[in-house]
Amino acid sequence: MALSFRSRLEHASVPWVERLNAVPRPAALGVLVVLLAVGVFAPRPWGGIAFLVVAAFVGWMLFLTWQRLTMPERLMRTAVLVLAVAVAVVRIVPGG
Repeated sequence: MALSFRSRLEHASVPWVERLNAVPRPAALGVLVVLLAVGVFAPRPWGGIAFLVVAAFVGWMLFLTWQRLTMPERLMRTAVLVLAVAVAVVRIVPGG
């Protein structure tokens, strides 16, 4: 019996989610704040890469929690993901 992509990703994510749950919340928030600060203050393309890391994390969390979220929660988290990707693109692509 073959598992769906979602099931395989959920199973592969279990050890990572358990490690993330073991990290104190203030430390995890601190890492996020540092990544966002690097994204804002670092020169191109490093700032964009930091935002891509944040976007990848938000996308991963959104994918894992999608079925449990209500529609407003889905919309808000999708908006955060789109904003992070947009900022990353603006920071990576050279301006003209």
